[in-house]
Amino acid sequence: MNRDNTDVSTEKDERLLAILTLSRVSGVGPRICTALLERFGDAQSVLAARRQELLEVDGVGPKVAAAIADAPSVDRAQELVSLCAKHGIGIVTLDSDDYPDSLKRIHDPPIVLYRQGTMLPADGIAIAIVGSRHATNYGLKITEQLGRGLSMAGFTIVSGLARGIDQAAHRASIAAGGRTLAVLGGGLLELYPPEHKDLAKQIALQGAMLSEAEPFEKPRGTSFPQRNRIISGLSLGVIVVEAAERSGALISARLAYEQNKDVFAVPGRVDSRLSKGCHQLIRDGARLVESVDDVLEELGPLALPVKTATGETMHHPAEMKLNDQERAVLNAISADATDVDTIVSKSGLPVSRVLSTVSVLEIRKLIQRQPGGSFCRR
Repeated sequence: MNRDNTDVSTEKDERLLAILTLSRVSGVGPRICTALLERFGDAQSVLAARRQELLEVDGVGPKVAAAIADAPSVDRAQELVSLCAKHGIGIVTLDSDDYPDSLKRIHDPPIVLYRQGTMLPADGIAIAIVGSRHATNYGLKITEQLGRGLSMAGFTIVSGLARGIDQAAHRASIAAGGRTLAVLGGGLLELYPPEHKDLAKQIALQGAMLSEAEPFEKPRGTSFPQRNRIISGLSLGVIVVEAAERSGALISARLAYEQNKDVFAVPGRVDSRLSKGCHQLIRDGARLVESVDDVLEELGPLALPVKTATGETMHHPAEMKLNDQERAVLNAISADATDVDTIVSKSGLPVSRVLSTVSVLEIRKLIQRQPGGSFCRR
């Protein structure tokens, strides 16, 4: 038994060292790495492949093929693993069991995520709140209301730990006792901005600090647009609270559109430059947001069911707002046509309450009526 466990552990260690080595090869970004893994199965096979085989992969040219073939030994990757262990940093790779499902579905998922804190299955029900670093009092107030309300409804709040709106979003979630994820542009041991050190510790206790940059990598200007795809990728949708016409928050919104995520925008004063970006998003089709209900009404069914913090299976974010009676009726309805008698039997509620409740669930787009007076889940 012990030998078998040792063998499994050794195999995992070897896979980790191989993918870390591959991720550090010049020219191998998320898209090329994903293509290589699809072609060869795992990072070890990629590193062992002949140059001619590597050239058969879309996006791999002679320089990249040569760089992979000449990749350094895994000893350097072992140094990185030891560094992370020393500082309490977890390493999540594309082939890890705990790699976020929502992030896997974007076209350029990060090869490696460095993590302080924990991620839970319930974090699959997440919403991003982003906006200006130079937020107004109005923007901070709205962010606090949305962050607190969405956290209390069961959402994990995702943002970028920047000054202004990001900071307010994280703090609102923490104050509400919710979960929050911060995605950084630099390494976890090169915290930016540095004054958010205490906030970062709180986030790690009630969620996770995340980065695809190695721990001591300093943030660069190009790092922040890259990290924005992770913020939107982790989320069901992105809420922009305040944004000028050329704002990083608008990059997050554009990436959300590209990832087929919902985009929300909070309207502001017509004479404020920080309202320009949000108003443009609304003109372009973003959902105008005034309250938490606006978000819940817009979000559609989850791509995959998610286990909530209480252990319930969630198929749609709007389920978070259900009372006990509504939840009992919804749980009695399956994906196949379910007649009223079956709903009454399974829910234990009288017919009159079932009939009134299914009308509410229909309005909330959680179920749909079928021929013959039966219902099914959307």
